[in-house]
Parts: sequence; C-alpha cells; structure tokens
Amino acid sequence: MPLTSTLLGILALILLISVVRLHAFLAFMAVSLGVGLALGLQPLVIVDAIQKGIGSTLGSITAIIALGAMLGKLVAQSGAAQRIAVNMMEMVGTPRARWAFMITGFIVGLPLFYSVGFMLLSPLVITVAHRYKLPALYIALPMLASLSVTQGYLPPHPAPLAILKQFNADMGLTLFYGIIVSVPAILVSGALFGSTLKRYTTLPNPAFISPDLKADEMPSTSVSFLTVLLPILLIGLSTLISLFLPTGSAGQQVVLFLGEPIVSMFIAVLVAIYTLGLRQRKTMPEVTTLLADSVKDVAMLFLIFGGAGALKQVLTDGGVNQSIADMMQDSTVHPYILAWGMAALIRVCVGSSTVSGITTAGFVAPLLASSGVEPNLMVLSIGAGSMMFSHVNDTGFWLFREYFQLSMVDTLKTWSIMETLVSVSGLLGVMAVNWVIT
Repeated sequence: MPLTSTLLGILALILLISVVRLHAFLAFMAVSLGVGLALGLQPLVIVDAIQKGIGSTLGSITAIIALGAMLGKLVAQSGAAQRIAVNMMEMVGTPRARWAFMITGFIVGLPLFYSVGFMLLSPLVITVAHRYKLPALYIALPMLASLSVTQGYLPPHPAPLAILKQFNADMGLTLFYGIIVSVPAILVSGALFGSTLKRYTTLPNPAFISPDLKADEMPSTSVSFLTVLLPILLIGLSTLISLFLPTGSAGQQVVLFLGEPIVSMFIAVLVAIYTLGLRQRKTMPEVTTLLADSVKDVAMLFLIFGGAGALKQVLTDGGVNQSIADMMQDSTVHPYILAWGMAALIRVCVGSSTVSGITTAGFVAPLLASSGVEPNLMVLSIGAGSMMFSHVNDTGFWLFREYFQLSMVDTLKTWSIMETLVSVSGLLGVMAVNWVIT
C-alpha cells in the first residue's frame, strides 16, 4: 500500500505540473498532503513533515545555490566565462569541447558537492554553447554525468562516505574500485548518450550567457581561472592538509572550516567581487545589483526545492523507505543486485540519493557478514542504485530544467535517462569488477 500510494502520488505530481500546468510548488503541496493522508499520517503530522522537509532541504542547499548563482553571474558578466571559454576552445578545439567538460566535471566533482560543481560549471557550458553555436545539452550532459557519478559513487561525498563507514570499508580501495567503475559509467551516460542530444536546441537560461567583450575588457586568464577554481582549491587543499594535522587540533578545525562548501563559496564570491567587479572598474552599487539579479534568477528554484523536500519527508515519515526495504530483505538475488535494486526503488520513490543510500545500507549490512561479499563493492552498488531515474521529486531535476530551460517531457528524456544510465552502468561495473577479483 505505501508503494502504491507513492507511485500514484508521483503520477499525480507529473500530471498536475505538465498537463494541468499548476505551479510546481503548489503541485508538491497538494501531492504531499494527499500522499500523507493515503499513508495514514495524521493531518498535523503531515504539516510537521512538510515544514521539516522544506526546512531541511532549503537549509542544506539555499546558501550554496545563492552563492553559486552570485559567483556564476559575476563570472558571466565580467567576461571571465568568455575568457575561459576562449582559452579552453583554443586548447582542445570545438569538436572536443564535450570531452573537455566531461573530464573537467570529473575532476571538479571529486572534491565538490554536486550543487557546487553544477553552479560553477554550468555558466561556462552555457557560455561556450552560446559563443560557438553548439547545442548546450550536447556539451553539458558529459559534464553532468561526471558530477553525478562522483556524487553517487565516491567518498568523500556524504552518502558514499556514510555507507563506507557503516560497512567499515577501506577508503582507498573503495576509491580505487570506484574510479574503475566510474570511467565506463561516464562514457556511457555522458559521452555516448550525450552524443544523441544534438536535436535539443532550446536556448539555456540567458541570465548565465556572458556578453561578448573585447580582450581588454575581460579579466586576465589567470584571474578568471583562479576565481572560478577557488572553491575547488580551498576544498581540495583543506582535505589534503587536514590529513597531516593532529585530529581535533585548532589548526585542523580552521582548515576544515575553510574547506566547508558554504565557506569556500562565500570566500570565492568575496574574491570575485574584487577580481571580477571592482578591479574591472565596476562600482560597488553595480556589483551589488548584479548579485541581487543573480538571486532573482534562481529564486523560484527555492520554492520548488522546498516542495520536493516536503514530499520527500512525507514519504520518509510515512514509512515508504522502510516498506521497500522490508519487502526486499528476504530476496535470494545476488547481494550486489539486491542492494542496488533496493537503493534504486527508494530513490525513485523518495527522490533523495542520500536517503536512499543510507536507508539501504542499514538493511544490507547484515548481508556483508552472512554472504561474505566485498564491502567496498557493496558501497559502490548502493551508490549506483541511489542515482536511479531522477525525476520530479529530486531537486537536481529542477536545477537542470531551470538552467537549460527544457520542458518537463524533455527533461525526463534527457536528465532522467542520463541518471538511469549512470545507475545501471554502475551496477554492471561493480559486477564486472567482482567477476575479475573473485
């Protein structure tokens, strides 16, 4: 019954948004209330779940998205995106732009949360697509596939790291296996599938297209790259340096603080205000106006994200993930496939890859002792399952749709299929590695 109620609720959500054309936030509210009642929750409990879901979702991403939008606006309007795009195209050539972004997405995705990487790289993709008359999705999908793979498979991202610790898996070995599995998954979901998307020529969000400037009107190459890469450098250096400092020491706490995504993005925006604003002969009021405009560009996303968070919390409080886990617990399927399937089903129903991964780990943990399977590969199989078919109850779905200005149907045909390929390719990779090492 919980699973049926969830699937009917998701179907109703899609119909309300795509057919009735109801605003997405209102659709989320209506479906959250309806599904909550169908799951047997008391009305006031549903209200509490909605408030908790909105708060927890926005609390975790609002600052990063707002800061990312500010940085992206400054990078675009100052000409830094144009400078980077020109240099990148000179180095790799237009025909290989998608490969360059795919590799960049993987490198950036290793230390950064998905939303941070998305906010940093998407304006660059949009600028390159506009300047060189390329289909935006054609060059964006390989980069987004790389970001998705690193988020779902590899520690130190939250869900893989939590699962790794719960299984007492080896960080180095998990990363080693993870990179082996990641490469074919990115090639299939990003390079191969992305090559079929040339027909999608919808113009992306114009707010992130940089104006054409003369060479002397743009910041230098070094300033442009350094400003854009600053959050990555701060997070990467923080992770590296903290390993050599005494655990719990003041120095380690300071380094870890500077490496927090919100802090690193905040520092990057402050630096960009000078390097891409004041130094480019803009006044402080002009810079402030750009920053305010950038938040307006993504403001509607906050309501949509809040609505998705509300539905996710209602489903969680209604016991949907528990029901799915109980239903699959006694299966005789191979442990890796079972874990992947459980994570995939929870992901499709609940919408959160983190909730999916961590919930699945709790039920799969006993299998590690009884089946003797490799814990490092189990981390990867769950991570792959947690990326399955992102759709209307996932904030990443709406972030992608807003930036690339696609219809609901086209977003499902592109983004959702890409995420499904990430998930399935990951499972096949895990099974292949398991076959080799056993």
